[in-house]
Amino acid sequence: MASLDRVKVLVLGDSGVGKSSLVHLLCQNQVLGNPSWTVGCSVDVRVQDYKEGTPEEKTYYIELWDVGGSVGSASSIKSTRAVFYNSVNGIMLVHDLTNKKSSQNLYRWSLEALNRDSSPTGVIVSNGSDYDREQFAENPVPLLLIGTKFDQIPENKRNEVLTRTAFLSEDFNAEEINLDCTNPRYLAAGTSNAVKLSRFFDKVIEKRYFTRDPSQMTGFTDRKRFNFKSLHYD
Repeated sequence: MASLDRVKVLVLGDSGVGKSSLVHLLCQNQVLGNPSWTVGCSVDVRVQDYKEGTPEEKTYYIELWDVGGSVGSASSIKSTRAVFYNSVNGIMLVHDLTNKKSSQNLYRWSLEALNRDSSPTGVIVSNGSDYDREQFAENPVPLLLIGTKFDQIPENKRNEVLTRTAFLSEDFNAEEINLDCTNPRYLAAGTSNAVKLSRFFDKVIEKRYFTRDPSQMTGFTDRKRFNFKSLHYD
């Protein structure tokens, strides 16, 4: 593995949303039979062909760092998690489509990681309130929003859920993928999800190795601090 360049991507979200199942599916192209709680951080690797099918094609390793814990955990645990947030090149924000709270908590997860803050306080979630989306537009770290357990959404609730995830996607200035981690067809070659995933990884690689801004070459160690005063969430 040492012969290939690599990038580091965090996989963040509440416990139980399916991060480990997602990472296993992405890296092993198999369904994880008996998922268990992640303690600390688990790392798996995926091979990515950057700009596949073009003269610039090159193979990279994508390190997916599945970070355990919950956003409401003790400050000592958050402080321990902070060590995983160094030199990060991309972030996958994972939420359970059947659990609105896990979607809401993505704002706090992003704050914790982007600020490397052991206590992501000051987040107010209120219906109808706006916040400055330009903060994410200026964020140098590529984000991807992933909703899991799509198969468990009742048919009569899907439009409502998908509308909510569209707002999340807009808030984070990120593309969204909704899937069922127990069904590989959601990421089958040629599907819109597979295209979005490849586009995200290419963007991560491009930011890491081809950006002209030296301050962005090793992740977000010298970045603008994020501070949301009010977050829109219906």
